[in-house]
Amino acid sequence: MSCFQTLTDYGLRAIGLGVRGLPKADISLCDQIVLIGSGMIWNIYFAVIALFLGFFAATTIAFAKNSSVALFRIPSSIFIFLLRGSPLFIQFFIVYETFVLLPKVGIDLNLLIAEITIETRWLTRAWLGALIVLFLNTTAYSAQIFYGAIQSIPIGDIEAAQSLGLTDKQINKRIILPTMLRLSWSSYTNEAIFLFHATALVFFSSFPAWQQKGDSLYYASYFADKTFNPFVPYPIIAIFFIIFTLIIIYIFNSIDKRLNKHI
Repeated sequence: MSCFQTLTDYGLRAIGLGVRGLPKADISLCDQIVLIGSGMIWNIYFAVIALFLGFFAATTIAFAKNSSVALFRIPSSIFIFLLRGSPLFIQFFIVYETFVLLPKVGIDLNLLIAEITIETRWLTRAWLGALIVLFLNTTAYSAQIFYGAIQSIPIGDIEAAQSLGLTDKQINKRIILPTMLRLSWSSYTNEAIFLFHATALVFFSSFPAWQQKGDSLYYASYFADKTFNPFVPYPIIAIFFIIFTLIIIYIFNSIDKRLNKHI
């Protein structure tokens, strides 16, 4: 089988497209590169969605922790402490076991005028359950990064804005938020890289790959077992992660230049 044919057959296998069966004999280097690369689709999916949603959630929680209102400050502080204080691997198992306890047929909610059923069976699948764990984890770490940046904003900037008659909402939007992003972006870039690398833990968590739609480590482990040679598939997956890490650095550095274009 040519490498082009392998790419056609297995390039999108991780998302359920192409040949379903995996090669079992005469496994070539091309087979391993293509299938591990196909599995990277899931790693990218976990990282992009968790980062995107986590950014907005973390920003909200950071402002809540900085609030003088205890109703906002205390729950956000507890959330950050618990998620940062426990290992990510343990969080996978705790959340999975929690989702398993939910009724598989769904949860019925009576809204008086109508009764709806909230679907719960997908929560135990990796594509949703593991994503929720990664989202919560990066939200906590990012929120602490943003909170530290807020604390570092010179008080004179805020006092100057107040003297100009800006409201608290305007100060948050025009002074605190932009300055927070500028001060925290380098640290947040490291968090984005860490989260992308953490997607490899999904394979070791309890969350199963739905219909064998596994991530890159799923295929790397398969090839290591079939060929009895781990020194080919695992370096391949490492190279893929390095390449995408360089892409993350490039994207975030471009955003950083945009945030600091006035300098």
